[in-house]
Amino acid sequence: MKYKLLRNIAFSLVMSRWRQTVVAAVGVTFSITMFVALLSFMSGLNDLLDGLILNRTPHIRLYNDIKATTPQPIDQSAQFSGHYNFIHSVKPKGERPELYNVLGITAALKKDKRVLGIAPKVSTQVFYNAGTIDLNGTIDGVDVEAEDRLFHFSDYVVSGHYADLKNTPNSIMLGIGVAQKMLVQPGDVVQLTTAKGEHVQLKVVGFFQSGIRDIDNVQSYCSVATTQKLLGVSANYITDLQVKLRDIELAPALSKEYQSLFDVDAIDIQTANAQFETGSSIRTLISYSVGITLLIVAGFGIYNILNMMIYEKMDSIAILKATGFSGRDVKAIFIIAASAIGVAGGLLGLVFGLGVSALIDQIPFNTDSLPAVKTYPIIYDSSIYIIGFSFAFITTYFAGYFPARRASKIDPVIIIRGK
Repeated sequence: MKYKLLRNIAFSLVMSRWRQTVVAAVGVTFSITMFVALLSFMSGLNDLLDGLILNRTPHIRLYNDIKATTPQPIDQSAQFSGHYNFIHSVKPKGERPELYNVLGITAALKKDKRVLGIAPKVSTQVFYNAGTIDLNGTIDGVDVEAEDRLFHFSDYVVSGHYADLKNTPNSIMLGIGVAQKMLVQPGDVVQLTTAKGEHVQLKVVGFFQSGIRDIDNVQSYCSVATTQKLLGVSANYITDLQVKLRDIELAPALSKEYQSLFDVDAIDIQTANAQFETGSSIRTLISYSVGITLLIVAGFGIYNILNMMIYEKMDSIAILKATGFSGRDVKAIFIIAASAIGVAGGLLGLVFGLGVSALIDQIPFNTDSLPAVKTYPIIYDSSIYIIGFSFAFITTYFAGYFPARRASKIDPVIIIRGK
């Protein structure tokens, strides 16, 4: 009963200055609307930008790196064991680029419950023969089904179907940049020159576009079998094993574990793409900073309105305290008033924020570099709405707390005597 009475009194005080109350609520609503819309857009943008690289990058890549022979023979000589040996023009080791015991490594990885999937790859350099001109390029021979399941390969195919690489013998899917330079269409036959100088003809079954021009100008895809045939190697010839984990955070530790266990070189996704994670973190930090600043500004508006209300309602506060209301009751009245403004403005802000996000999600966004993206990216994440409403409530609560504490300390005798 007492709480109901305090709530009714708070409602009466708020409605007595309804214009200022509406202004304060609108300030909170606008802040939450912009907070939700901004975070939803920035989160969508982060996912879009990171997806250009991170979705196409394995969590762990196992390969044989090209490196110099270590240690050098002079380092093993007892005569020079106590010396610093400086050796120039050291040549790389004459090792083959494929992984050794790839079947054993693959079997071990499939048994590891931390691994979501494995996609083998055969990488090689080639020259695209366009008349009398040779264009530098690379071909990745992939397990088409695994590549699409783990790395969303089909999302980047702009012409043809990714399964045609597996179903059509001696086929190739060209990067859009390469295709435009060579003026070819799906169904045409292109001639390549391998690193060993052999000429090979492949049928074009489609084009892909990653959104990164430097990649699209050189990169093409074939099936693993076609690439192995192109190189004249056995079916066990694999240059890379692309590992996708169930938990991406395990990548750095597992990378070191696999490198030691399988005696191969390994690199994790965090190391390979640290700049993208840094950019995403900074963009998110800026978005939260702007949103919180808007909420704090709205909180100051509520603080000023309640302060003015206290000065104008000195008589009413004195009468309340003279008739038996304690300082705690008076404080609760003003906190309820501030919280009501925050809750009302916050809920409206969430609704308008969702509406603005949905509106942005419908705005066309057409660019040649990102053919799969048709509208501006938006993420509908419930945590954004929860955080926004929580900040709105906390900000308005403290905006009302300090004026309420001031009102609770008013001495009714001094106020009444002054009148």
